[in-house]
Amino acid sequence: MVVDGGRIPFTMGGTVYKDYLAVDLQRFALKGLIDKTAIDPAAIDYILCGTVIQETRTSNIAREAGLGAGLPLGIPAHTITMACISSNQCLTTAAEKIISGQANVVMVGGTETFSDVPIRHSRPVRQRLLGANKAMKKGPMGALGLLKGLKLKDLAPEAPAIANYTTGEVMGHSSDRLAARFGVSRSDQDEYAVQSHHRAAKAHEQGLYEDEIFPVDGSALENGIKGDSNLEKISKLKPAFVKPHGTHTAANSSYLTDGASSCLVMAEETAIAMGYTPKAYIHDWTYVASDPFEELLLGPTYATAQLLGRSGLRLEDIGVVEFHEAFAGQVLANMNAMASESFAKDSLGGQLVGRMDMGRTNTLGGSLSIGHPFGATGCRLVTTAANRLQREDQQYALITACADGGLATACILEKWTGKV
Repeated sequence: MVVDGGRIPFTMGGTVYKDYLAVDLQRFALKGLIDKTAIDPAAIDYILCGTVIQETRTSNIAREAGLGAGLPLGIPAHTITMACISSNQCLTTAAEKIISGQANVVMVGGTETFSDVPIRHSRPVRQRLLGANKAMKKGPMGALGLLKGLKLKDLAPEAPAIANYTTGEVMGHSSDRLAARFGVSRSDQDEYAVQSHHRAAKAHEQGLYEDEIFPVDGSALENGIKGDSNLEKISKLKPAFVKPHGTHTAANSSYLTDGASSCLVMAEETAIAMGYTPKAYIHDWTYVASDPFEELLLGPTYATAQLLGRSGLRLEDIGVVEFHEAFAGQVLANMNAMASESFAKDSLGGQLVGRMDMGRTNTLGGSLSIGHPFGATGCRLVTTAANRLQREDQQYALITACADGGLATACILEKWTGKV
């Protein structure tokens, strides 16, 4: 059961959280959920957190954030890295622990910061630093020997790579090709991006996110949402990846975001016994892998088809959809693939997913507007979907997201009605 969840405000990298580490952000999110639910920390059996760009000092960020949030020392914790679906995996791993009888109460989270990424020396410099102690024992000549063979370019620092390790390609390039393959135009993408910002701004204005956000330093502002975004402005932007004729720009791509999220997952009987009103069952889920060279971000189509086929549900049965927006082109390309009879015949075993209803999909905005802290997005999607199920009185929600490496997930939540 998803009992509750939330996030600290998602903000643009290098702004609000520039003086915090990722572990600090996760600590805020865990503590926010503990305070909101008033759960006895001693009742928590396990902690799972997701992150992508790891700080070596906090490699098991779930453990460090749990301790920082004041949780008991005896709670085991581990960290999951699965690119942009890291906290999705945390959530379903929590469900598996509960189903297998390994736990009854699991605290789940995810975090990412782009304000303080680990930057390394080049390999030649690292090799010399590792041998420095031995060299220094040889005196001044030994120290000078460390410089032998170094080139000027070796002194330049190495920031974390944004390209896929296997393909060597930046995700935006792959998404741009995917959009072209499935007939998604630049104007389609710009219109979708504007819609995302407008929906997110309206959701905040209407207070629909108040219950989901844990203020930090007294602020609940999510500063990447541009409620005044319009087609005239963003249509003037130049391509960001495929130049000069690409369709992906800074405006129709998700931006570098700092943030953290958390969810409380319990066995149904435990939640009821503890006096909680759960929001949703974790009905079913799947993970898929597709060709990272040609279909890096097409996984949501495969995952959704597989999950719907297995559950016996149709797309028309789904009242709430939360679809991760890495790029407007990626979302729309997947939607076109889902609605394509020829793609269904050639790649999905004849199973047509269907056309997404935009009146049910990302109605409160998405990653393009709210932001996308890699490790944190999964819990945000699940929390919003669970809240929408209750608020909109729908039975089923679909959460789907792509991830680097050709990975993807789809998950179905079912509204909890109070009937055991």
